[in-house]
Amino acid sequence: MDKNFPEESTQVIRFDPPLYKQRYQFVKDLVEKYRPKKVADLGCADCSLLWMLKFYSCIEVLAGLDICANVMKEKMHMLSPLPADYLQPSERSLTVTLHHGSVAHKDPCMLGFDLVTCLEVIEHLEESELKKFPEVVFGFMAPSIVVISTPNSDFNPLLSREMVYRHPDHKFEWSQAEFQSWALEAARCYDYSVEFTGVGQPPTGMEKVGFCTQIGVFVRKHPPTAESVQSEKPTEAVYKTVFKAVYPSLKDGKYLQNAVISEVVFTAQIIKHRLMSKREESGHDPERKSKFQPSMDSFSDYLGKLVVETNVDPFVRGHEVHVPLPTIFAFPKVNRLCGTFEKLCKLIAGKVPLSSDGSAVVFNIQHENEEN
Repeated sequence: MDKNFPEESTQVIRFDPPLYKQRYQFVKDLVEKYRPKKVADLGCADCSLLWMLKFYSCIEVLAGLDICANVMKEKMHMLSPLPADYLQPSERSLTVTLHHGSVAHKDPCMLGFDLVTCLEVIEHLEESELKKFPEVVFGFMAPSIVVISTPNSDFNPLLSREMVYRHPDHKFEWSQAEFQSWALEAARCYDYSVEFTGVGQPPTGMEKVGFCTQIGVFVRKHPPTAESVQSEKPTEAVYKTVFKAVYPSLKDGKYLQNAVISEVVFTAQIIKHRLMSKREESGHDPERKSKFQPSMDSFSDYLGKLVVETNVDPFVRGHEVHVPLPTIFAFPKVNRLCGTFEKLCKLIAGKVPLSSDGSAVVFNIQHENEEN
């Protein structure tokens, strides 16, 4: 996809934000509206759009395809998980894959997507590739939604450029009528509806030339049947996978257990700290005890409510502080992570110091008292 002319070199019109950013924003708005789980970007180039989309919690699968492997490889590191992703795994799963290949070829790895984007790509295709493109994307891949953008040649006279096309690699640039004719025929053949819009507003009084970048949004009228997909499925992959990243997720048992253990210990530590602070503040002085006002501390208020609701109170026994598991489970994050009290007990068994009956997290405070 081009981050190309005219936003960098036009003498008459400049777009703010640049056209490529407007195209990205258009896709992001669609993602927010339709909440797709699987998204593929055809002609992903430097992976900028994929990088932006990986932050959307609805998306679980991202795939990129480009004819130039080197361009993808230069930037694909942006799609790798960061250390923070391992420290705080997301609740959703996310897999990102990049493929080297042509949009004129079919590969089973591109089946089953909800949204397919193809920004500033078709104008780079040779005539033979362009003929195959509709069958590959609409017939074989058959996603729920397809977004295709391409330059609008009606707008070109406003750009004051000497070149015939906006980019030297363009094989053609369609007028609004040409693009709409092609899009409507593709939609008719493969059972899609299509709406036309664009980005890059024309100057006031010249609205008839249309958007600088014209966009077609194709929506599949009926889901493809399993039989039709299977009949078209190639037996061999033709794309070469150049990158794959599987992000840490709480759907993975290993990461979920680590997150639960961490949250349980953290929550229990806070409760223990509040309990010990309260004991120290109240001491054996009734007057001082009466002056202690838990209502002044939001956490004390919240903990007090939990104790009442769970009917279990953290307590000190000798050199041990006992923090009941029901109280810990009542905290929203622990509850959300585990779902059930039984699952909480299972995940922390043998990983967190518990009382003999397994009903509470136990802290030995003898060493702390000796240090104090």
